[in-house]
Amino acid sequence: MPGPFPGMDPYLESPTHWRGLHELLIALMTVDLNALLPPGFVANIDERVYLVQPERALYPDVAILQRPDVSPPFARAVSGGGTATVVLEDPPALLTVFPDEMRESFIEVRRVDDERVVTIIEVLSPANKAPGSEGRDPYVRKQEQLLRSETHLLEIDLLRQGTHTAAAPLNGLRDLGRWDYLVCLHRGNQRWQYEVWQILVRQRLPRVRVPLVGDHPDVILDLQAAFDRVYDGGPYRRRVDYRQEPDPPLAPDDAAWADALLCEKSLRSAS
Repeated sequence: MPGPFPGMDPYLESPTHWRGLHELLIALMTVDLNALLPPGFVANIDERVYLVQPERALYPDVAILQRPDVSPPFARAVSGGGTATVVLEDPPALLTVFPDEMRESFIEVRRVDDERVVTIIEVLSPANKAPGSEGRDPYVRKQEQLLRSETHLLEIDLLRQGTHTAAAPLNGLRDLGRWDYLVCLHRGNQRWQYEVWQILVRQRLPRVRVPLVGDHPDVILDLQAAFDRVYDGGPYRRRVDYRQEPDPPLAPDDAAWADALLCEKSLRSAS
């Protein structure tokens, strides 16, 4: 059974839910693609890995271990000039900090015969959209390389918060109207052209094109169908408290719409 919203669930943008949602969505889109791709093509999951220092972490599970030494001052002999001097020391507390190893999955569509990557599909993460974060720089570098190559790039941004990161220029997108979520397709043989799907929180997620090579037609990937399966098979129905406001919050008019929708579905009491 799908979730309460017609499209993306804004409650799942929070750090509490996002990482699991990201991995499940990548996995189910890969399954869907392998059912749709013609012979000679496969979809598979790959990942990039980077370390995040605790003070810069975007998720609440970075391990920090503090082990203070509460023993009393102790005497230590220090040699100097042929004599030994007794010095008292106050032992320090020991702080061990473990950087978080972040893994971001993405989808590669390859040709079977020569293993050539023809399309990369990315679901943007909060780290990709956070200026100065360890996750943004490697993403932007990879994006720039793909834009100069023959490989197609499909970017799916289901996060309302953060810096614009998808390849399509922000000024041009603004001319097309308002959006909450964005899908951007750049074809490898069209350097300056982008196909974009701008989605409002009240709308269904789109059916998008996944280009291949040669005379093969685009594969049509239904993002809403994949998202509904993620919601249905995930923990969200049990974990999300729809009586609270989402993080990040909705715009006032969308918040009023969401309140009425959640009341209608008995997930929130009318105020």
